[in-house]
Amino acid sequence: MSLAQEMFAIAPAEGKANLTAAQLKLLAGKARWIFRVGEAGFPTVPTIAITRAAWEALQSERTRLDTRLRTHWIACLFKLVGKDGKAPMLAVRTSAANHNSGLQPARTGIAAPTAPEDSVDPTRPLAKAIKQAFESYGFSQGGWANFRGEDDRARQIVLIQAAAEGELEQFLTRNAATGALGPAPLNGAPLPRLPESIGSLISLLDAKAGRHMACLVAIQKGKVQFLSARPVQASAAAELEAAVDRVQNKIWSPHNAVSRVDPNRLPQLLHPRIKSTEDVTPIATGLGVSPGAASGIITFSAEDAARLRARGKHCILVVNETGPADIEGMKAATGILTARGGMTSHAGVIARITGKPCVAGVRTLSVDTNEMICRIGSRELRPGDRLTIDGSDGSVYLGTLPLAQPHIGGNIGTLLGWSDASRSIAVRTNVETVESAATALSFGAEGIGLARSEHMFFSPERLVALRRMILSEDEEARSLAVNGLVDFQTGDYSALFSVMGGLPVTVRLFDPPLHEFLPRNDEEIEETAASLGVAVRALRLRLERIAEVNPMLGHRGVRLAITYPEILQMQMQAVIAGAREASERLNKPIPVEVMVPFVSTASEVAWVRERTMAIVANSGLLKSEKVKFSFGTMIELPRACLRAGDIAGMVDFISFGTNDLTQTTFGISRDDAPTFLTVYQRKGIYERDPFVTIDEKGVGEMISIAIQRGRAANSRLKIGICGEHAGDPVSLKFFSGLGVDYVSCAPYRVPVARLTLAQAAT
Repeated sequence: MSLAQEMFAIAPAEGKANLTAAQLKLLAGKARWIFRVGEAGFPTVPTIAITRAAWEALQSERTRLDTRLRTHWIACLFKLVGKDGKAPMLAVRTSAANHNSGLQPARTGIAAPTAPEDSVDPTRPLAKAIKQAFESYGFSQGGWANFRGEDDRARQIVLIQAAAEGELEQFLTRNAATGALGPAPLNGAPLPRLPESIGSLISLLDAKAGRHMACLVAIQKGKVQFLSARPVQASAAAELEAAVDRVQNKIWSPHNAVSRVDPNRLPQLLHPRIKSTEDVTPIATGLGVSPGAASGIITFSAEDAARLRARGKHCILVVNETGPADIEGMKAATGILTARGGMTSHAGVIARITGKPCVAGVRTLSVDTNEMICRIGSRELRPGDRLTIDGSDGSVYLGTLPLAQPHIGGNIGTLLGWSDASRSIAVRTNVETVESAATALSFGAEGIGLARSEHMFFSPERLVALRRMILSEDEEARSLAVNGLVDFQTGDYSALFSVMGGLPVTVRLFDPPLHEFLPRNDEEIEETAASLGVAVRALRLRLERIAEVNPMLGHRGVRLAITYPEILQMQMQAVIAGAREASERLNKPIPVEVMVPFVSTASEVAWVRERTMAIVANSGLLKSEKVKFSFGTMIELPRACLRAGDIAGMVDFISFGTNDLTQTTFGISRDDAPTFLTVYQRKGIYERDPFVTIDEKGVGEMISIAIQRGRAANSRLKIGICGEHAGDPVSLKFFSGLGVDYVSCAPYRVPVARLTLAQAAT
């Protein structure tokens, strides 16, 4: 395309624009909508466009005393002249693809050039306004340093319009809060009086743009003339309402609606959010590890959180870090704030399961439970003071900010129903309780992809039983402790299988990192010693003996099942008994999938499989057809990925635990990572936090290798993803190309996964 063709009318005063395919590709921002509206026959202010490359060529031509481009430019300007032959006053506007506050506002009231040189001389009004408009886009620095950046910069455009006659009015094509078709007021201003013909413009622009638009028109004697429009941000609920409305009015197909709704915004429909932060500044910022906003009274203990909830008060549980002993307080609190931890920390995982807002890794926060005080930077706060946290962006605010409560209507169900029609990958959930399972089912979960057995012991009395087992000195004491856990687990599994109504449930064998479940401070040690009936000194000695330098890589997962087979026996007995009870209650077979975690060798898998299948066979359940039993393993270590071909022949399924796989592939502790990952991202060392979005080139390649080798050895191998990445839209798009059968995420991420996987499938 020649530079002369980069000066063209998009809405000529006479006739219609006749643009080439190359010129159509240049249209961005306002230019696109001006052309579309004019093309559809709606009265539109005469407009021409010029690219930066063409404008700079005109300036270069001036130094050579050449006039060929200028002659074309003047001919282009004449396309703004109407039938009366009178040159109009002019306006100059930028037309960026994305609105930017730094762009030059429209320059109006510019007289038309009276001589050819005036049209290109930067000291004259028109050329000066055009030059300043291009300058407001920015210059060739930093981001423009590569060829693609220079090419994009050359294609930036500026619009020159004939001055419109009449009153200029602005409005929205749809209500930014509700999504209802407009006209709607813009920025809280009163809605102007508009003629009836405005409805046809709104319908036209809504159909062409498919977005909420801020529209500028001129009204004279009841007649409307279109000047420009730009997209505006609307609430997630408004965008969803608009998408469904367009389908119902046959403007879009269901496929269009599914592809145009941003999955990242769905959580706003499921959680409270802060109404406005315009006049407030955060006192601290951490990691938003569980979305939503919460306000409440500061409390430092689980017991106080439970008491406040019982009195009907909202509270924020503020701690250095959470552990299993804090689970009841986390459930009782309205929100959770921690000094340490990251996306996959205990606080983050439990908060996402329970749907509580959580901000973690606030480095300026310290909590002193002895003094009952917390410090956030230079501020000292005590119980009774109030905070507001935003688990979406990690902000912490002093005091109570107004919250907008979620509004979940039928539209989200409608959209997700359309999504399911094009989605081939199943979406399961990571839960261990009936309440969380019911929540996930309400969001469309198609099974449980990860039920973490150890999470079933977070209540105080169960934690005592689990600690008794962990702290047992010998096999006899351990067997007695294990037997005490069977009844707990049987009831848990029976309830979980029942609430899922025959959908598959994957039970992960015990995988408790010891440091998360053992008492951590003097008070907890004394309470544990009393509950176990042992001396405090004896308990301290036992804790010292079993302490691990790196418990995340220690005595856990499959290693626990092999060294303490009585634990495996207990758990399988509980699973079988729970499945039998649920099968009789539902009068249908129960799909049970048992998954052994943290394996690194095929021999580990073989050892556990042999004993597991013997226990199941001896139960007689398989012959009764009350249970559909599958055995699989969780892939969380690089060696297991590389040897997936050896493992695949021994299992029915594998599921990638991407949290630990990321940790072990990078050699980064996921709980300690926030101390330096933010610096890495700021300096461009890492583009993204690998614990939030999957590292495609490292961890992703490990997963890809494992799938290829696993399927080559076992063509019937079922493959799942059950780490936190299964709820991240970018990661989900990557997984969708690997041939996985299902993903499993926290309940409140199920709608996100359903929509993202549908988009990835098209």
